[in-house]
Amino acid sequence: MTLTEDEIRSQPELWRRASTEPVPDFLTDRGHRMLVIGCGTSAFMAMSYAVLREEAGYGETDWAYASEVPAGRHYDTVLALTRSGTTTEIIDAVRALDAETTVALTAVAGAPLTSLVDHTVVLDYADEQSIVQTRFPTTALTLLRTGLGADTGSALSDCEAALAGPLPADPADHDHFVFLGTRWTIGLAHEAALKMRESAQAWAESYPAMDYRHGPIAVAGPRSLVWMLGTPPPGLVEEVEGTGARVLTGTLDPLAQLVQVQRFAVAAAQARGLDPDHPRALTRSVVLAP
Repeated sequence: MTLTEDEIRSQPELWRRASTEPVPDFLTDRGHRMLVIGCGTSAFMAMSYAVLREEAGYGETDWAYASEVPAGRHYDTVLALTRSGTTTEIIDAVRALDAETTVALTAVAGAPLTSLVDHTVVLDYADEQSIVQTRFPTTALTLLRTGLGADTGSALSDCEAALAGPLPADPADHDHFVFLGTRWTIGLAHEAALKMRESAQAWAESYPAMDYRHGPIAVAGPRSLVWMLGTPPPGLVEEVEGTGARVLTGTLDPLAQLVQVQRFAVAAAQARGLDPDHPRALTRSVVLAP
């Protein structure tokens, strides 16, 4: 078993811990205008959380890639999601943004970012040795969902089911992978496609489900696997199946479905003779030269 697989399988216990620990007030106060930033995987978790926070009534919430933060806007709170706390774009963004309060949600205590923010939440128990992120982002999102008052008990049991059951498809049967989502699961779809690219060097795409009809569906065919995270819009499954593609849907919590995708990406890498613990051209953190 690879190191990545070990970390994937550790998630139920980490989610359980994240859902039972108190969430700080500076993340749960209502009415604050918030910007959530990240890079790569963390950006997609920021995207998902921003939708969840607004829909839960906690206040206007934007998200952005740390390298593309909005200019000239003031926020009550900026929340930076970063596993290492060393990513150059995150550090530069926190320095540049106009905010009353800055918060880092990270896996590493004492990282460079922590000296630049007002508050730090450290999930050191969810840190990873792997380059490809799996358990830290899902644990961070579990903590944030808990802070919004969500009942994460069903997500936890679904995560256990996602790890115990067989994979819903054989990656060797496909060479084109598409992940779709709606609302907060769009970020999860983007993360799912990223896992396939990082781990298996696969042709993987991701879109808002309703927008998939507007062009991208044209390249779907018999070797395509289209995976819906969450509930598919009416009629979409039938339209995609009409291209000859295989469509996967499920009843698990979407975050647990992402765990299935993590397993699937590792299996795809192994089927292609790749080592998911050592993905091509990637490092644990992107630190740019001055």
